[in-house]
Amino acid sequence: MDGREMTSPDARAELAAAIEAALRATPGVRNVYRSGSLISHLLRAGATALGVRQGDEPIVSVVGTGDGVAVEASLGVDSGGRSADILRAAHAVIDALLSERGLRRESITLTVAHVQTREVS
Repeated sequence: MDGREMTSPDARAELAAAIEAALRATPGVRNVYRSGSLISHLLRAGATALGVRQGDEPIVSVVGTGDGVAVEASLGVDSGGRSADILRAAHAVIDALLSERGLRRESITLTVAHVQTREVS
């Protein structure tokens, strides 16, 4: 299956939600953040305030390409783990989810946006 099946907003939103849930369950991942620059976040917030854009859009970006699916996410990771290992595990989780759904991976872009210390109990 290729990315053409991901043309409907509902299909992309459902896949994005599934990927977000899988990422949050990945050991070492503490949070998932919306990807993009500060300017893109400000533009998105302005568009939402004006009613031009919905505010409930998925955090994880999923784009269907002609050949596959491109996924982008920003993560908060635990300071107790190695970021590279956590990113590898998160990449594998997304890859497995796409494969399970019969979707071909075009690209997976993961960024560590924040390293979080463990909370003292």
